[in-house]
Amino acid sequence: MKPPPFLLGTALLFWGWQTGFLIVGALMAAALESARWFQARWEFDDDDFSRIWTFCSLLFLAALVLAFTANKGPADFLGLFQNPGYISQRNAGVAGARTAAAVIRWLPMIFFLFVAAQTFSAREGIPLETISLILRRRWKKARELGLPVPPSRSINVSYPYFAICLFAASIHPGDNLLFFWGLCGLLSWALWPQRSRRFGIGLWFLALAAAITLGFFGQGGLSRLSHYLESFNPQWLSNFMHRGFDPAHSKTAIGQIGRAKTSGKIVIRLEPKNQGSVPGLLREATYRTYKAQVWYAGSARSEFETLLPEMDKTTWLLLPEKTNAAAVNIACYLDGGRSLLPLPAGSGRLENLPAYVLQKNNLGAVLAFGPGLVMFDAQYGPGATIDSPPLPGSSGNTNEDLAVPLKETLALDQVLAELQLTEQTPLPQTLRAISGHFLGKFTYSLWQEGNLSTTKETPLTRFLLRTRSGHCEYFASATVLLLRRLGIPARYAVGYAVHEAVGTKYVVRMRDAHSWCLVWDPNKNLWQDFDTTPASWIEAEANRASPLQFLSDMWTRLGFEISKIRWGQTSLRQYLLWALVPILAVLLYRSLFGAGRRRRRRKNDQPVAPISWPGLDSEFYQVETTLAEAGLTRQPSEPLSGWLARATAAPELAALRGSLQELLRLHYRFRFDPQGLKPAERELLRRDAKACLTNLALAQQAAVRR
Repeated sequence: MKPPPFLLGTALLFWGWQTGFLIVGALMAAALESARWFQARWEFDDDDFSRIWTFCSLLFLAALVLAFTANKGPADFLGLFQNPGYISQRNAGVAGARTAAAVIRWLPMIFFLFVAAQTFSAREGIPLETISLILRRRWKKARELGLPVPPSRSINVSYPYFAICLFAASIHPGDNLLFFWGLCGLLSWALWPQRSRRFGIGLWFLALAAAITLGFFGQGGLSRLSHYLESFNPQWLSNFMHRGFDPAHSKTAIGQIGRAKTSGKIVIRLEPKNQGSVPGLLREATYRTYKAQVWYAGSARSEFETLLPEMDKTTWLLLPEKTNAAAVNIACYLDGGRSLLPLPAGSGRLENLPAYVLQKNNLGAVLAFGPGLVMFDAQYGPGATIDSPPLPGSSGNTNEDLAVPLKETLALDQVLAELQLTEQTPLPQTLRAISGHFLGKFTYSLWQEGNLSTTKETPLTRFLLRTRSGHCEYFASATVLLLRRLGIPARYAVGYAVHEAVGTKYVVRMRDAHSWCLVWDPNKNLWQDFDTTPASWIEAEANRASPLQFLSDMWTRLGFEISKIRWGQTSLRQYLLWALVPILAVLLYRSLFGAGRRRRRRKNDQPVAPISWPGLDSEFYQVETTLAEAGLTRQPSEPLSGWLARATAAPELAALRGSLQELLRLHYRFRFDPQGLKPAERELLRRDAKACLTNLALAQQAAVRR
């Protein structure tokens, strides 16, 4: 079924106008419609169409790879149902749809060669088995079993391609109203030649107008439903799909009996930029409220704000006005498609970060939603940070950066009295005294003994007054509360320590997880890191490494390289895409020029002398031709004896039945008997055939007179 003249060209122009490919659409439209004036045609056979279809299929796969590489796609399907807020959900949905939208917009270009092959071929359609895998298998199975091959059917792909153009044009940033009326016009044009002739034109136009009216109001209803769904905040769905991730609090190991931080798995990889130094600490989050051995974000738990990327979609400004003196490349995993980023203190700009959504809060935490692995450049330097200055809390005049649990005050006051520190002591002297106290009188320990005391002392009190041994959570928590007891704002920070170099790069393991203190410097109006954990903790952790850790590192490295390919953090996909180019070029060359080469080979081949089979000059074939002209055609694969019996069953040929049977007997002997016919018998065959032809002519004349 052919489309109306110029319909495909107009559809391509409409697609190019709606999607921004107007020049490409105009060129393709001119190429297709030029077939009306240029009469040259290619003699494509089934194999040629199959190769062109394979070429378009590979081109489609290459487009998928290209679109996925350029847009990254969502981390996983469940990530679309998380609830980072209205703006976050909308941005994540847009990021997840970019890949599919790009491929849909490219569909007319991808399959243009296929419809052009049909347009410029000598055939009006394309064999259905070319694009039907089911029919192709049936043909193959029939050939293998020696059965007759099913009859070939052809299909004109012009209308399917027309539908592809309209579908691709629907992915457009323009006015929906213009698209709607253009779509209605093109569909009306396409349906006009297919209208039923049983009804009048007026009724056809009435039905068309009703369909357009319903479509217009239906489009408005879908648009309003879409806006409603975009504004809908599915909190219940978010809770149902929750993965247990909560940036609002940190469950510390204080008070837990046994060993902590047992894994040597590599979780972060760093590389300094421009031969610079590497930061000693990577901070993930900061907390203000300490309650029942757990640190909470306090009133800042809901103060995450969404950041907007720069024009390149991978650059994010944390502090737009800050000058960053150093940079480091960080590779880390986003568990479940979202995680807090480990960043150096004073990070002001993140580059090459393929996040879908990025949020920050006033406690210095940066929450990223994106692929499972991200590799980005963090630019940082001394000075301002994204942390908010100490401010009163949300209830009364309570400052969360100065709050101290009542149960811990007795032990804290005893330590401060031992150090002879008061609120009037200068900050530098206070920091030196507290640091020296922990370094000189405390030890780092991984193993936590049980509570042997009969009193109701807290784990932190026992650490400060009796055991004086613990891991980093103890030192950081005690330091924060000691400073607060002196009226100095302080916060509890968690993250990782960076110390293990591998060549010019660094790796961070799970056992490098660390906690420390942030202290407020009123003279500089800045937060600064203050770590009182003895430096021996790094050696203590390293001594516990397994002698087979190198095998674990090799396995982790393999997983890292696979993740880079999976999440588009390597150029391998581009290399694979370019590797498809020569394959596609060879297929295209063979499809377009293979038919011409075969014709030239047939033309240059020497004619083969026909094989002379005995009996081919039998006069019986003249009788067969005469009967066929009279309407008694022999069916395919029908034997001569059966055909002759059927032909002589007619009343007008009943008198010739005996002579025709004798003639057939002589013909069979002449054709297949190895001894052949004697000269007299050969002459008899010739004479009887001539007589039969004469009698047949007389019988036909008699039938006409009747």
